[in-house]
Amino acid sequence: MSDTKGPAARRRRTTISGGGGAGSVKQANGTKGHDAGGKPPQYPAGVKAAAPEVSKQHASHNGNVGREESGKRQQQSGSSPRKQSSAVEDISGRLSCHVLQESLLSSASGYSNYRGILNWCVVMLVLSNARLFLENIIKYGILVDPIQVVSLFLKDPYSWPAACLIIVSNLFILTALYVERRLAMGTISETTGRILYIFNLTFMLTFSSATVLSVTSMTPVGGVFSLGIYTVLFLKLYSYQDANRWCREIRQAKAKSLTRSYSCPNVQQSNGSAVHSLVSYPGNLTHRDMYYFVCAPTLCYQLNFPRSPRIRKRFLMRRLFEMLFLMQLLVGLIQQWMVPTIQNSMKPFREMDFSRMVERLLKLAVPNHLIWLIFFYWFFHSSMNFVAELLQFGDREFYRDWWNSETVTYFWANWNIPVHKWCLRHFYKPMLKRGTNKFLAQTAVFLVSAFFHEYLVSVPLKMFRLWAFMGMMAQVPLAWFVGRYLNGNYGNAAVWLSLIIGQPIAVLMYFHDYYVIHHGSTK
Repeated sequence: MSDTKGPAARRRRTTISGGGGAGSVKQANGTKGHDAGGKPPQYPAGVKAAAPEVSKQHASHNGNVGREESGKRQQQSGSSPRKQSSAVEDISGRLSCHVLQESLLSSASGYSNYRGILNWCVVMLVLSNARLFLENIIKYGILVDPIQVVSLFLKDPYSWPAACLIIVSNLFILTALYVERRLAMGTISETTGRILYIFNLTFMLTFSSATVLSVTSMTPVGGVFSLGIYTVLFLKLYSYQDANRWCREIRQAKAKSLTRSYSCPNVQQSNGSAVHSLVSYPGNLTHRDMYYFVCAPTLCYQLNFPRSPRIRKRFLMRRLFEMLFLMQLLVGLIQQWMVPTIQNSMKPFREMDFSRMVERLLKLAVPNHLIWLIFFYWFFHSSMNFVAELLQFGDREFYRDWWNSETVTYFWANWNIPVHKWCLRHFYKPMLKRGTNKFLAQTAVFLVSAFFHEYLVSVPLKMFRLWAFMGMMAQVPLAWFVGRYLNGNYGNAAVWLSLIIGQPIAVLMYFHDYYVIHHGSTK
């Protein structure tokens, strides 16, 4: 009988009462069930097979409906708080639209992205200078004359005094080399060698300046160029004798404990495709070593310079193109823009018309400063990198970020690194070692710089007005004032203002005096 119950009998849920005995069973729906030994309900033959299927589908349908209803209730119960919270946030956002914050242009905001303003400044600068250039063309026409550039260097095509003076400088170079060789061999004393050096360096400066002043065919531009070469040679040869003297001092100090002279080990070092040997004192006292130092873009001598692995031809050609292009641009700007402005400034200076003088000064400040910036890039970046690449000279730090200078001293220490290194190594630090006060040592450095500035301007122009000397010495109180009272952007603005205004003043002073001396009166 148990086999005839089928699946329907097995799916019935039953409960067994505790007090009804073994045969008392109740159904889960509350109806009375049959006894354990009773018969199940009887179905017809067709209905008996379909009944379990109907019951199964009915139960499945009821289960699906229940699950859908429960899912809907859960979805409604879950989405309703989210909708409510988003609605609350939306209302709150509409009610409060302000937060605690600073304006972007306030220093407390910490905002620093002013690239758009910088681009605007560049655009305005280009437009304003384009207007000035167009006004200049309309007023004066085209004044650029490449042939006139040759006349700035040569009065007579058959007389080349500046070139001859530069060639004669080899005598002073060779004199320094032979004096060092005699000192290395010990045939002359240190005192004699120092006297010979003083005579050689002093005669070099006096001979060059006397030649420029006495030779009538020497042009001012040719005089500036030749005296610039002699000034560089003076600083190089001074460094050359100092460095070799230090080598001798160390060699003498170590002579008792070392069997060899003070030197670097005489080995080969490989730098890429080039192989350079490290020289040792006195093996460095050769013509090759001397002339490498003379041509190298540095003023400070050392036995072994850092060398680059190879010559980069593309880099070299880029620097050469910049040199040629910027030179033409400089000449064109001077002829077209500066010369007419300076010539028109003579009458206000003669009549001492102060307002017109200030107007002319400000008008000259723009082209003068632009030319100075182009000259800085042409000389310190294009030209010096070109020479350094040719000679595989490795130290390319010819300038630092002087444009960020917040003090005058920082500017002078970073805009011309070769000169700064020379002053620091051969002048400033030796003075401090002798017990000189720091401020006095700095003043002495400015004094030497002022002397050479005046030397390079007054001698070629054949007049002595000391405008460049006083301008350089005025940097001492200016440096003190800016360093003490101006900081940050204010100090940087003061440095830029001194560069933009200070140079045109000196240019106008020298041109006015030169014009008066050589032409008798101003027009």
